[in-house]
Amino acid sequence: MSLLAFTQIAWTIGVLAWFLIRLPFQLKARRTRVADARRRTARETVLLSISTLGLGLVPALYVATGFPRTLSYAPSPLQVGAGVLVFLAALWLFWRTHKALGRQWSVTLELRDAHRLITSGVYARVRHPMYSAFFLWALAQALLLPNLLAGFSGLIGFGILFFLRVGEEEAMMREAFGAEYDAYCARTKRVVPYLY
Repeated sequence: MSLLAFTQIAWTIGVLAWFLIRLPFQLKARRTRVADARRRTARETVLLSISTLGLGLVPALYVATGFPRTLSYAPSPLQVGAGVLVFLAALWLFWRTHKALGRQWSVTLELRDAHRLITSGVYARVRHPMYSAFFLWALAQALLLPNLLAGFSGLIGFGILFFLRVGEEEAMMREAFGAEYDAYCARTKRVVPYLY
């Protein structure tokens, strides 16, 4: 098997694992009533679509067809090994985040019935470990897919969603949890422990 074929298989397995990790949590969350869904907007749909384009559709097109070949380059074994390790870290963090949130998890900005603020486990140092996991996925994609468009589309697509959404999400949490959320923000970072 060529190194290029390995990169494409590794990326595909990572994406399938991502889906399989999320599926049981998504099914459980659907059974929990939404208490506040006023932030389901067209803007939210557009942001989720941009992220899906960068983390799913563009790289899947590259894996399936090699398009655009003119932006491809030869991967190095070190780069590919780092990509696999980063994807494994992303999957672990993604799973831990879903496990911590349980039925409170949601794709869109909403609060569930009896929603509570989670501040332990992977939430002890960062307020948005799910976003951290997505950034790790995007970084793994950049390392695994040796194509300038397909590799970096995840960082761009998810980056757009993150930077246009995180402020609104934090405003929703501040409105719901008040001083408790402010105190939590004072002792944590957004996505990178101790840094940002």
